[in-house]
Amino acid sequence: MKMKFENILEEVNGFGPFQIVILILLWTPRIVLPCHFLLNIFIAAVPPHHCDISKLADGGLLENLTQEQRLTVSVPLKEDGGLKSCEMFAEPQFQLLANSSDNTDMQIVQCQSGWVYDNSTFTSTLATEWDLVCDRKSLTKTTGTIFFFGVMMGAIAFGYLCDKYGRKNTLLASYIMAIVFGFSSAFANSYILFAVLRFLTGFGLTGISINSAVLTIEWVDTGHRSFIGVMGSLAWSVGNMLLAGFAFLVTDWRSLIMTVTAPLGFAVITWWWIPESARWLLANGKVESAQFYLDKCASFNKRPKLSSKMKLEVLSSVEIKEKQEKNYTYLDLFKTPKMRLLSLKAGIVWFGVALTYYGISLNISGFGLNMYLTHFIYAAIEVPAKLMIYFLLNIIGRRKCQAGTLLLTGICIAINIFLPKGLWHVRAVVAILGKGLSEASFTTVFLYTTELYPTVIRQNGLGYVSFISRLGVSIAPLILLLEDVWTLLPQIIIGCMAITSGLVSLLLPETMNMRLPEIIDDVEKPRKKDICSQTSESAGVALESKSTTTETEE
Repeated sequence: MKMKFENILEEVNGFGPFQIVILILLWTPRIVLPCHFLLNIFIAAVPPHHCDISKLADGGLLENLTQEQRLTVSVPLKEDGGLKSCEMFAEPQFQLLANSSDNTDMQIVQCQSGWVYDNSTFTSTLATEWDLVCDRKSLTKTTGTIFFFGVMMGAIAFGYLCDKYGRKNTLLASYIMAIVFGFSSAFANSYILFAVLRFLTGFGLTGISINSAVLTIEWVDTGHRSFIGVMGSLAWSVGNMLLAGFAFLVTDWRSLIMTVTAPLGFAVITWWWIPESARWLLANGKVESAQFYLDKCASFNKRPKLSSKMKLEVLSSVEIKEKQEKNYTYLDLFKTPKMRLLSLKAGIVWFGVALTYYGISLNISGFGLNMYLTHFIYAAIEVPAKLMIYFLLNIIGRRKCQAGTLLLTGICIAINIFLPKGLWHVRAVVAILGKGLSEASFTTVFLYTTELYPTVIRQNGLGYVSFISRLGVSIAPLILLLEDVWTLLPQIIIGCMAITSGLVSLLLPETMNMRLPEIIDDVEKPRKKDICSQTSESAGVALESKSTTTETEE
């Protein structure tokens, strides 16, 4: 008799202390992810600055002036009355001390001797370290682009490596890469070296992102997948809020990088207690190793261990298995008709989700609060959004949640396009609602995708959609630059993308209460049996296995 993995999982308890421990062990590394993904907000911040005028001499007359007077005669003013950041007078303009409006015959030049920075908010940033201001200002944003390019490359690499060498081994490799390159970037002595190390850090962190989500989902039963998925994703919101606190307390960019990377040291220690995915082990013919972890799960959950007969006969026939010697690649995502359509639609949805989330995150402003508090509020908004989606996922289903959150996000953006700027409080409420909905769509798509792809290529599938999402992340800042062409153009593009991807998600199959697909044929041939229709079959298998067991509960 052939079985599905869910039947085996039911025997050892698919939701118990064992699964909760896995969730907790993977929380620490998942908290680190937003701290690095959004780190550029703080380490690449450009503080107020003006030209260094210390070398601007005129017979030593400047020495008799106060600092305010020196700036008055040396640095021109902006329209709002503040000092210009990138220009200075070629010669001191002493007449400005008597008449600040007398600006005739004043020769203005670019800063000649560097800049002086306001260190009241930041002790140091990338901008102050390597003078990434004025004509080099774009280089601060470039480090973020380079980091996400590393994340994109890591998505491709780890998607393949995780399916080939297992979830646990590649998770350790991810930890080590992120620690080594994360700490190394804090000691970089040049911009180019820092950029390279940030690329490699992003590459390593992707393995944590992909693996942690899949490991928690593959060990839990069908009925609790959404709970585990949402509870695991709360680590992102917690890490996001912690980043605001870390950045507030640690104002030096080198120290901040080390601070947010340090928790991975604890993650390496706890790695030894993380089990390999039994689904992956069975899919790759490693029956004995699967036995070991399934027995461990049963013991931890206070269930009887699987019998010898189950070990030798039933596990070998579990329908995860399909030509063990076959190596799956990204091409398998597009070889068969339904897999091809699934991958195309999933790619569009992920692109829309990522573009919308980061487009809104980078574009919302106007709270009148400092950047730390603003960042904390944006992160805190995500918590109720995740809890809301947890309850809705099992009520209205994954597909309706995915489509609904994206469509409503697009509607919120559209509303703000037409609301006058004078109604700033209404615009702020709508923007916060849109931010929460965009986060809810991100939470849903992670769980939804793990349920759509079969076990044998699940990591490849997640690697593929992660790559597509990072394209969306990278493009979001470029779309916001279109504001110079037309103020409303970025909002129109992001809103249209949210609505388009929401409509495409309606074409995806529903996965609520459906068993996880194990092989590609499960996708090509519709899964007609849901968890309810499998109850009698599962009960029969349970009775059969229990009648042959001679082991006592530990």
